[in-house]
Amino acid sequence: MNEHQGTLKHLEEVETKASEILTDRQEIVALDKRRNDDRVGLRALQKESNDKIWITVGPLLVKMSSKKAEELLEEDQRECSTAINKLRSNLKIKVNELRDLELTPPFPGSTLQPMSNKEMAAMKQVLGQSV
Repeated sequence: MNEHQGTLKHLEEVETKASEILTDRQEIVALDKRRNDDRVGLRALQKESNDKIWITVGPLLVKMSSKKAEELLEEDQRECSTAINKLRSNLKIKVNELRDLELTPPFPGSTLQPMSNKEMAAMKQVLGQSV
């Protein structure tokens, strides 16, 4: 009976981690949609010539200056981008944890980091390109 409980506990851990991954992916999609809606709103604001516009803030409809509305949309875009980047970096860790629980090796390349400017300059120098 003890072996069955251990197996059940392991399966619960795997399912919990998989559920977290799926939830994070759904949240990334929702945040990306919100960020895209902000972008569309910004483009519409830039085409408008009015000083004051109507904007929805949650369930409210508010009249405010175009400049203030543009700042709010830009700030929301930045917050969405930050949240998406944080979720994506945590998602890589969670996927590797799930693969550890499943006793499979991590995805190759999932921990790659971009080269720094110094590293790129050194590579260009090695390849004979101008820096």
